[in-house]
Amino acid sequence: MPDGFSNNNPQKSQKNVLGGVLQTCSMNPVTGFYRNGCCETDYNDYGLHTVCSEMTVEFLEYSKSVGNDLSTPRPEFEFQGLNPGDLWCLCAKRWQQALEAGKAPKVKLSSTNIITLNICSLEDLKKHAINEG
Repeated sequence: MPDGFSNNNPQKSQKNVLGGVLQTCSMNPVTGFYRNGCCETDYNDYGLHTVCSEMTVEFLEYSKSVGNDLSTPRPEFEFQGLNPGDLWCLCAKRWQQALEAGKAPKVKLSSTNIITLNICSLEDLKKHAINEG
């Protein structure tokens, strides 16, 4: 696995796809497998929620159509539902699937975990990068 994958204090030790320190993806809504705003991961995160993505109407509709409704609130899980413009740590395989369907959302590279590169190419991620400058 790429450097940075750790069970011990992952936020401090994990890197982004550019090789830098993994940055926060979103605190509003609070995202991440551990709901700490960061796309960090460890061996408990079977879905690899590691791609910091900006939600779009097109992606949310696509995701719902393939069985992962991210836009409907689920209060029983303390999930408010996502809206276009929200940043969210997507599963790497879901992002890759959306890419192959022509529906991939934009990606915040500084907040996308380096382990994503086991599933998605850096070239594809860069083609969908949010301008962070």
